[in-house]
Amino acid sequence: MNQGIALEVMLAGESVLLTGPAGAGKTFVLNQFIRIAKNEGKHVSVTATTGLAATHLGGTTIHSWAGIGVSDEITDGFLDRMAKGRREIIEKTDVLIIDEISMMHDFRLDMVDEVCRLVRRKDEPFGGIQLIMSGDFFQLPPINRGDSRAGGFVVNSNVWRELDPAVCYLSEQHRQDDEELLDILNSLRAGELRRGHAEALLARVEVQPDDGEILTELHTVNVDVDKINNAMLEQLDGDELFYTQTTTGSANYVENLQRSVLAPATLRLKKGALVMAVKNSLDRKYVNGSLGVVIDFEPATEYPVVEFKNGKVVTMTPDTWELRDGEKKRASITQIPLRLAWAITVHKSQGMTLDAARIDLRKAFVEGMGYVALSRVKNLRNLYLTGINRMALQVSPNAQEIDINLRDRASRDNKRFAHLEAQVKKRESNPVISSKKTKSSSWSDKIAKMRETYPNAYRPWESMQDSELKEKFQNGVTIKQLSKLLGRHENSIKMRLQKHFGEDVVQ
Repeated sequence: MNQGIALEVMLAGESVLLTGPAGAGKTFVLNQFIRIAKNEGKHVSVTATTGLAATHLGGTTIHSWAGIGVSDEITDGFLDRMAKGRREIIEKTDVLIIDEISMMHDFRLDMVDEVCRLVRRKDEPFGGIQLIMSGDFFQLPPINRGDSRAGGFVVNSNVWRELDPAVCYLSEQHRQDDEELLDILNSLRAGELRRGHAEALLARVEVQPDDGEILTELHTVNVDVDKINNAMLEQLDGDELFYTQTTTGSANYVENLQRSVLAPATLRLKKGALVMAVKNSLDRKYVNGSLGVVIDFEPATEYPVVEFKNGKVVTMTPDTWELRDGEKKRASITQIPLRLAWAITVHKSQGMTLDAARIDLRKAFVEGMGYVALSRVKNLRNLYLTGINRMALQVSPNAQEIDINLRDRASRDNKRFAHLEAQVKKRESNPVISSKKTKSSSWSDKIAKMRETYPNAYRPWESMQDSELKEKFQNGVTIKQLSKLLGRHENSIKMRLQKHFGEDVVQ
């Protein structure tokens, strides 16, 4: 099914599974649908199975939205304990979106269904809410831990059978431009990886990138990523600049959002740092995953100037991530949309398109991890392997069985919705006007406001101020006192002290 038909099926009010391989454009279609549905006045609740995926769409986790948290079942009196605001959000919702559905347990989808029926007092799937699920079962699966209830993919849930969602299986490819890599990825999905495929991958272990080529490394565990990024930054000469995020909302909501935002709370940069954009730019100068190098800092603001691999030179200004719960904004984080990019985890790369990558799959520990990593790049020419283990070349046999069934159902639904082709052409010739934009104050205004409290916010550290910081700290002056004395946010003070005295000096 193409993207246009899938969009029309969802706009027609059908409950849908939007699926297809990595790079098929699932998130693009979701964003289109969300914009148009909201423009039509519908209450759209945007959620995902992980906080990271939720931030890509500007939503919250499905566990938080439904009020189930980490519970394994709906207990007696659940509705009585639910906050009034939570009930109101569920009651008002017309459309519920759950992204990265492959990572959700079957019993938890049944729990969400039960909550919706209870709150809305309607004995039909999800209390009559239109459900849009999006994801690819070949990517990361639901994780079963020894101390909690075990479960499988959502297609095994009771409500799945009752809902019988339409299957929109996107087949067009919008990422890979290399037939050889596409063949490897498709064969990996089908469980038909042959010797020639393995040899093509292993051949990339022997190839080294050209000197000066910009690329990032994908690793399977966090400890390797942090070690590489910190070590590479320390090797660069010049002053280190710090950019501390600003937040709105209560602490618990900010904490939830923080776990999902790829930009760090305090961003440390130097000239020459390899960085990655962690958000799409509205003017399309970079996308989530674009790599570049910090070549300068703007004199007046000290914003980093990045030369991206696509040749564009961009002064990176702060951007904002929001945690939304239905129509309500619970928290926001404003930060420069960059992170150090010598290395990143496979998990955090999900949803990204990387210009080039060095991938280490020697420690791959779950089915689908290799598929996620290898599908981030556009072609084999820009893929460099450090190593690969057997697990990295495996996908879930259960996912393969599910995929066969989904393709059969998608073929049926293609015929059922063929009449919507005329609506696709009509929409393309008369595109929907995007929902009204809200005015936001410029970042310079926000900086001015911030400097009313912290006069030196976002200004480089001078040697005299650095010396005063070290002297006062060694004489017992507290972080809070130093913040007031030096006119900087407490997080900025902490990071600077850690630079001088080591990470353990400030807990």
